[in-house]
Amino acid sequence: MTSETSYALTRPAHVGHSHLVVKDLAAVSGFYQSMLGLKVIEKTASGEVLGVAGLPLLTLTTDSNAQTAPRNAAGLFHTAFLMPDRTELARWLRHAAHNNVVLDGASDHLVSEAIYLSDPEGNGIEIYADRPHDVWKFHQDGQVEMATNRLDLQALYESAPDDRWNGMADGTAIGHIHLQVGNIPEADAFYRDVLGLKIMARYPGASFFATGGYHHHVAANIWNSRGAGTRSEKMTGLADYSLHFNDKTALDTAKTALDKLEIKTEARDGGVFLRDPWGIGLTLTA
Repeated sequence: MTSETSYALTRPAHVGHSHLVVKDLAAVSGFYQSMLGLKVIEKTASGEVLGVAGLPLLTLTTDSNAQTAPRNAAGLFHTAFLMPDRTELARWLRHAAHNNVVLDGASDHLVSEAIYLSDPEGNGIEIYADRPHDVWKFHQDGQVEMATNRLDLQALYESAPDDRWNGMADGTAIGHIHLQVGNIPEADAFYRDVLGLKIMARYPGASFFATGGYHHHVAANIWNSRGAGTRSEKMTGLADYSLHFNDKTALDTAKTALDKLEIKTEARDGGVFLRDPWGIGLTLTA
């Protein structure tokens, strides 16, 4: 197992954790434990916190009044769990294959290799490993070369060591979070112009945002959700997530922008909580 910190996490800011509202806490938590290998770190009256090696990555809460979010609502496209290296991605794939985990797809994005699936309530999940940063190709404008090519799952599976899988390896993190939003210009205006993230790539109907030259820490698309309005507070799915700033100056710059634009914020978890234009919660911490 590698102890080297993933490139994504060494940038000025990165995603810390994701918080989902679910209807069947036992079923969803059981899936993340058995199929993804997360461990329960804390139990509360309304939910559980799961993570790796004591690091919280995913909060699950349940609410008897929660309404199932429609597929075209703003919210989560997927939470992306970043493996420390390709070997760990292969080991997870081997575990998934031996436990009949249903996959939604797999892609080679040039900068990374990614496998897609969904939890029992339809929340999207990506399991991926980055290729070394020094082999990424960048355009003159600073954007990174990405594609969606077929991933050879058989070759990846066969590269896995034949050993016992004990869950997610130390160093696993949320590499990025991919959102469903109502329109892209508004997403650009918020994530680039307000929070100060850089647009690293564009696809038709999607923008990919990051700090420090990563391929993306946050993505936003309208593939299912074009024209979506604000989420209701009682919807299942993504309630909120956190963006952790390694560089306090970058956090202070974001706070100044929020104040200047008179965007409503509140103190929470030692940071600043706000909502994006679609009501998705976001905590900025340092």
